Amino acid sequence: MQAIDWPFRAGEMLDAGALTSWELRRFYQAVYPGVWIPRGAELTPQLRACAAWLWSGREGVVAGLSASAMLGAKWIEPGEPAQLLHGNRRPPALLTVHTERLHPDEVTGTPIPTTKPTRTAFDLGRWLPVAEAVQRIDALIAATNVKVIEIEEVAQRHARARGLKQLRKVLPLVDGGAESPYESLTRLALISAGFPIPHTQIEVFDEYGHAFARLDMGWPEFHVAVEYDGAQHWTDAQQRSWDIDRAALLEEKGWTVIRVSAGLLRDRRFLGRVASALRARGCRDAFVPIPWAHPARCR
Repeated sequence: MQAIDWPFRAGEMLDAGALTSWELRRFYQAVYPGVWIPRGAELTPQLRACAAWLWSGREGVVAGLSASAMLGAKWIEPGEPAQLLHGNRRPPALLTVHTERLHPDEVTGTPIPTTKPTRTAFDLGRWLPVAEAVQRIDALIAATNVKVIEIEEVAQRHARARGLKQLRKVLPLVDGGAESPYESLTRLALISAGFPIPHTQIEVFDEYGHAFARLDMGWPEFHVAVEYDGAQHWTDAQQRSWDIDRAALLEEKGWTVIRVSAGLLRDRRFLGRVASALRARGCRDAFVPIPWAHPARCR
């Protein structure tokens, strides 16, 4: 039996004589009707997108989260359903189909047509809940450097598309400076609590002009920052040692840094500390909660 690139359309491989019906059933399994992969193989989001496109008869366009994965965005789980723009409204399990207008210049990629970053962000902002949409577009911006103004231009071309009202809520909140979904959620928690929109990836310099720290988010004018502590801060001994030295240097530079863990983010206990730190530094804004957002989970 010859080696076969996968995923593949079983009918094509059988017609070409690349494998027999017995070999197909013995060594492969269907992931979508007519589309097969080796038994026990794990599908990355990119491979699942390819399988979905093959299911469409090579007529669909990879979109949404699948397009994000193809464009290099991180944090997309392998178990997420593939997403296509396609005319067949009866997709199989683990495949979501959207039937919407698509301009030819909104598609890129060969041999697999994929929505461009601008169109992908436009779709994510309309198809997903606000908090998740912000996380996903943050990751897409970090991967592709797509600009909000470019996403807005796509929206202008599709003035009658569904979900534009939500998209208008999402776009002012996105920030490609987020380096993880949890950082996006931390920023959203601050904004929904009424804090001024924080800057992201703030560089702090030593007396020689060298950047010794880059803070996740904060307000440089008040020297207050918020950082999300990922697992590496607790499991990596070298990272913990540097964190201690870095914290001392930041304190010498007059910075107050509030560190946030998953538990603190979940119950929002850190917000009071942020408020106290900002007020102590002269921030007089009224921190009035914004009712639309309650980022309670990370995708």
